[in-house]
Amino acid sequence: MQQSPIDPSSIILFGATGDLAKRKLYPALYSLYRRGMLPEKFSVIGVARKDWTNEMFREHVWQSLKQFGRYKEDQEETWEQFSKHLDYVSVDLQNSESYAKLRVSLTEAEARFMIPGNRVFYLAISPELFGTVSFNLKDSNLLETDGWKRLVIEKPFGQDYRSANELNDKIRSVFREEEIYRIDHYLGKEMIQNIEVIRFANSFFEPLWNNNYIANVQITSSETVGVEERGGYYEKSGALRDMVQNHMLQMVTMIAMEPPSRLETEAIRDEKVKVLRSLRRFPVDEVKDYVIRGQYDRGIIAGKEVSGYREEPGVAPLSSTETFVSAKLYIDNFRWAGVPFYIRTGKRMPNKSTEIIIQFKTLPKNLYFNKHGNLEPNLLSIRIHPQEGIYFKMNVKKPGTDGVVSPIPLDFCQNCEAGINSPEAYERLLHDCLEGDSTYFTRWDEVSLAWKFVDPISAAFQQGKTEIHSYAAGTWGPQASTEMLGQDGFRWWPVYGQEELNTEHEAYFVRS
Repeated sequence: MQQSPIDPSSIILFGATGDLAKRKLYPALYSLYRRGMLPEKFSVIGVARKDWTNEMFREHVWQSLKQFGRYKEDQEETWEQFSKHLDYVSVDLQNSESYAKLRVSLTEAEARFMIPGNRVFYLAISPELFGTVSFNLKDSNLLETDGWKRLVIEKPFGQDYRSANELNDKIRSVFREEEIYRIDHYLGKEMIQNIEVIRFANSFFEPLWNNNYIANVQITSSETVGVEERGGYYEKSGALRDMVQNHMLQMVTMIAMEPPSRLETEAIRDEKVKVLRSLRRFPVDEVKDYVIRGQYDRGIIAGKEVSGYREEPGVAPLSSTETFVSAKLYIDNFRWAGVPFYIRTGKRMPNKSTEIIIQFKTLPKNLYFNKHGNLEPNLLSIRIHPQEGIYFKMNVKKPGTDGVVSPIPLDFCQNCEAGINSPEAYERLLHDCLEGDSTYFTRWDEVSLAWKFVDPISAAFQQGKTEIHSYAAGTWGPQASTEMLGQDGFRWWPVYGQEELNTEHEAYFVRS
């Protein structure tokens, strides 16, 4: 895809005192600065309601870098140079007159750093305010500029298709689609972006990447944490809206997409949209046959007993909100017809891991294989987090034996080498936005199709048409999830770091 030099620009960060900015955005911006990947002329203007001075804001950013930054060594001089680009403005987001202060501060910063009006408006705020802020930016003439303007918004983008469409209409009345950058931080992860290269730059994979050779695809995104202090938010979202509608479906599209006609933004996004259009939608009454939902109960995590979901702060005592979802998806096109895509995501699971496993079809177990070994299926695993890399499991003759076959791994770890510290997802995505590259941001038709797939599932949950299974914290979800694969003759393969090594043929997942 075409890349261009980064123009001098201003980043106006709404929600500047919030948790996302503290944990992710300030460390990402500072890392880009340290790596020389910000333009020489730039400004960052923090916007929030707190009545802070510039000095208070800069101290807040400095503390966030010390706590969450990728670069831990003391770099006072570098920080001093970076901090000169930081300003702060107190704004009541719902009061249009309050934006006059922002206009003054932005005009001064652009004059100080000779920035020709290029502006990124990053809304790290509640989605309910996206439309209000967009209208107020327009009414305050903050969008009247000689340069370009871009809007970055975080998920959740609506609660269903109807609310997402209403929100999109509001934003689109102010910004053009090509100016809107809907961020999904999973798309900024190193190995997610590597999927295209693995598939399309290796001639031995693409001919096998279809229903003739692949038995199933398994995508896991597990967390050890519970909802912690986010019980109130999670009660409104659940795992389906929080993870499946965005992160999980985005990983499905990256694995299943056709080769793009060219490595350009819209060509790549077009192929992802085709996958979502081909994704089989489930009628409400049939959701129970394809989707398992669960909720964690008391259990043991890292040797300590933890509370169940219904005991968490902000959670209703009889809540039916799901903290785990697994599903069997089908992509009804020529390439993938009949191949199940199994996805699972949940909280309070044994270890934190995001991994995609491609299971190839097993060869006929005839001739000497029946007598001399255990002919396991070939597996290709794309490890996304916490380890980044790929491995491929193949069958070979066991040394010193008479033709005994055993599985071995060919394992590549991208972030295991000393000194290798991969950029965080937000670093890549912020850099892409400043470049004007929207490849790894979600287009509106992707968002709308994802909601249209999820809405019937959500309706089935709300109408009580699917059972909510409990699972003990520290386990891999409800037994029903395992049984769903078992009915098809498959099972969940262990992900990196999984301790459950109950059979000999799982030992290849352990690194020596």
